[in-house]
Order: sequence, then C-alpha cells, then structure tokens
Amino acid sequence: MAVRLRQAGHEALFAGGCVRDHLRGTEPHDFDIATSATPDEVQALFEKAIAIGAAFGVIVVVVDGQPFEVATFREDLGGTDGRHPESVRFTDARADAKRRDFTVNGMFQDPETGAILDFVGGQKDLAARVIRTIGDPAQRFEEDRLRLLRAVRFATVLDFTIEPATYLAVRTLSSGIGSVSAERIRDELTRIVNSGGRGGRGVGLLLETGLLDEVLPEVAALNGIPHPPRFHPEGDVLTHTRLLLEEYRGNDDAVALAALLHDIGKAPTFCYNDKGRCSYQKHAPVGARMAVTILKRLRYPKRTIERVEVLVARHMDWPALRDMREAKRRRFLLQDDFCAHLELHRLDCEACHRDLSIHGWAQELRAQLDAEPPPVRPLLSGADLIAMGYTPGPAFRTVLENLVDAQLEGMVTDPEMARAFVTARYVAPDGKPVAGEPSS
Repeated sequence: MAVRLRQAGHEALFAGGCVRDHLRGTEPHDFDIATSATPDEVQALFEKAIAIGAAFGVIVVVVDGQPFEVATFREDLGGTDGRHPESVRFTDARADAKRRDFTVNGMFQDPETGAILDFVGGQKDLAARVIRTIGDPAQRFEEDRLRLLRAVRFATVLDFTIEPATYLAVRTLSSGIGSVSAERIRDELTRIVNSGGRGGRGVGLLLETGLLDEVLPEVAALNGIPHPPRFHPEGDVLTHTRLLLEEYRGNDDAVALAALLHDIGKAPTFCYNDKGRCSYQKHAPVGARMAVTILKRLRYPKRTIERVEVLVARHMDWPALRDMREAKRRRFLLQDDFCAHLELHRLDCEACHRDLSIHGWAQELRAQLDAEPPPVRPLLSGADLIAMGYTPGPAFRTVLENLVDAQLEGMVTDPEMARAFVTARYVAPDGKPVAGEPSS
C-alpha cells in the first residue's frame, strides 16, 4: 500500500504504534500509514477505501481483507470538546508528529529502508521506558481527554513509568475524563485490566492519579476496606483485587473484569460482627448486582455482562463445594463457563491464602465427569407433567431439576418412580396445581 502511494508521487510512512512495537521487538497488531496524499487522492488510488474521518484526513483502505488506516499529515486547529479539533490543516510529517499524544507513539518509519524519523524524542523515551506527552501535557490532555486514561494504559501495557510532568497533569486534570464517552472509557479500561499480569499495577496508577474515583468509584471504595489477616495476609480489599489482576495471564475480558469486580460488594456490606471480626454478608450477590450496573454504565456487550454477573455471584460457592449434595456439586461442576469460574477461583486463592486444594480437586472431578456418558436427563418431560395434570409454568424447570437430582442420588430409577416422586412433592392435579408449588 505504501509502495502504491509512493509510486503515485506521495510520501508514505508507517506511523505510531506499529513503529513503537517494531523498535521494541514485538509484533505490531496493525499498521497505520501517514501520507502526504489528501483523502481524495487516497480514495482515488484504492478501490476499497472507506472515509471514516475524511474531514480529519483519515481513510480506511482494505487490502486482501485487511484494513489499514491511512491518514494525511495534518496539524489540529482549535478544539473545545475534549475530543475533536475544530478543524485540521494538511501539512508535513514533522508537524504531524507534533500533534500526536505521546513521544513513543510519535515516530515514523520508512517502509522501504526501515529508517526511523523521530521528531519528538520517541526513541530516547522508548529506551528509558517512559511515557511522556509531546509538548505541554495539559494542552495534549485538553485536546483529547481520553489521553488521561491512555497514559495509564500505555504505562501499564508497556510496563513503563509516566514522566513526572505528564503524571502531574493526569492527576490535575483527572476529573475531565467524565466528558469522554462511556464506550471510549470502556475500551481503555479493558486493555488496562486485561494486560497480561499488569492489570494490578494499572489499577494502582488509576487510583494514584484520581482516575479510579472518576471512572470506577465503586472499585476506589475498596481502598482501605480491611480484610481479616488470618485469611487475607496481603492487605485490604483493593490490594487483594490488584493481586488477582497481577496473577491473571489469560486473554478473556470477562475473567479479567470479574477479577476486578469480584469483591465489589464488600465495601457496602462491610461491618464488624459481634465478635469484632470483619464481615461482608452476602457480598457476592450484592457485588453481582453492582457489577451489572457498572458494566451497563460502561456499555459492555450483553454477553460479557451476563458472564461477569454469574462469575461474581458464584465466586463464594467454592468453599462449600466439598459439602454440597452430589447432584448439586455435579451441576456446579458442569455449569456453563466452568473454566472461567475455575480460573477466577484460582486467582482468588493465589491472591490470599494460596491454598489450591479445592481448585485441584474440582479439576479432577470435572475430568471424571467429562469421561462419563452424557449428562443424566430427567425421566419425565414437560409434556409428561402436563399429561399428569400440572399447569405449565416457569417452575417446571425446578421440578425437573429436582427429579434429576433424585435420579443422580439413586432415589428414582424409572418413569413410574419419577411420577410418584413428583406427585408426592407437589400439589395434586385436582388442586389446580401450578408446577413447582410444594405440597402442603
């Protein structure tokens, strides 16, 4: 693509993150191109060109199914909304570099020779592992307030420090993040918490800079909430939460978010019991409801919200696993998303007492269940219940689940016994029954 632009007489350079990653010796996720060609000229050169931001000089070109962002060299003029400039002026590579966010993202590379064009000191800061704004930090952040979060994200993902003046500006201007859309905040937060074991440091930076109070006040409220030292020698609830994220090396956003939010209910439920010990009654279901509210506020996908809700709600079921009835334990081990539940439990243990005995036992039991024949099906169906005179309703599911439990425990072995089991426990048909209504 860059070759074609050059053949047409335009300057074309790799820009931004792909250059940074190349210099770090890591594989770039995508390639952005900066060019002297105007948006109209770019669109004229390529058949599949989408003008996603032509007014700002940005065109997406699709080559072999792969999208590339092609942006005309520009400088931004004015800007009052904390996101977009009022207008742009097309210019050259040097001026284009000066309007970018951080020095490590402001370099260009010649795609043919590999030469680096660095007008902002990016190579020096890359070597020093420093995140520094290009020019005045306050001005850069006022131009686009999402950069406040991006500073933390890059420091987290790259494991860099934030240069003092840049750090001070983030702290000073942190309240401005409230003007940024929920979707943009969501995307940065996801990258911070799901960053290959660095999410705990990222949450710490958010707390130190004041950004955590602005975007996740419910998580900030965990700071200072005490834990019983016997079970949590690591410290308070936020410290424990950060340690979970430091342990997580996966790539499942829902697990990372559940690790962040699993104890969110401890702040509103915290008290000292009559023995003077820390207590957080029903913090798991309270936390699950809070997690849903938070994730909806940040516009997370419905499926992600549903998964996190269940992960948070059930994370305290693990200590009772050994004492569960056989049928209930089997159902727990065979639940949807079991691997995510197992991983959250591991993280929870690693971040406090480090006792993984239940984790290992559950893995063994699940392996045994996976080797068994298909799961037991109820000996009766909903149609059978209707034929017996029961009125259809949501509670049919409860009746059939209880029947399966009885089958698993050997109490019921054939359809006749199944009918007797149901009629003995639920209102008789001549009483105009509603399925699931217990017999008196």
